Amino acid sequence: MITIYGSPRSSSGRCFWTLEEIGIEYQDRPIDFRNKEHKSQDYLELNPNGKIPVLTDGEFVIWESMAINMYLAEKYRPELLGADAETRGLVYQWSIWSIGELQSPLIDIFIQKVFVPEDKRDNAVIQKAKDKLPALLSILDKELSGKTYLAGANFSLADLNTASVVHICKNLK
Repeated sequence: MITIYGSPRSSSGRCFWTLEEIGIEYQDRPIDFRNKEHKSQDYLELNPNGKIPVLTDGEFVIWESMAINMYLAEKYRPELLGADAETRGLVYQWSIWSIGELQSPLIDIFIQKVFVPEDKRDNAVIQKAKDKLPALLSILDKELSGKTYLAGANFSLADLNTASVVHICKNLK
């Protein structure tokens, strides 16, 4: 049985989405951060970083949302990775770009707006991150110009992973 530890309203959300796309049964296991469940010895045995998500598939344990998604696609629905090396390369490229380039400034804004009290927020951090977004989103717009999907003619993990990061923009308004 597959178990996903985390919340759909976090970086775990892309894993929940992938699980739904592949259409297999799974259990979700929310983690109580207020009671520091993510720092418990049992949880740290699953993920020594004390972060979400974590996925267990029988005895197999994997963490990091993009790695989880790649694993799930590889094992349960390989067509999400693409039919050939070139398409898979693009799936990896856009998945890595979305968390390596686009997610970083979005998380900087998110942390300041959600976790830092308003009177202690660093508006320079927020503005610097906001200034990066137009160029990054332009890269994505340019790539999608005249086509529907990022990696070939079909929906793939590139679209899912990238959309899961772009969705943070909506949450930040």
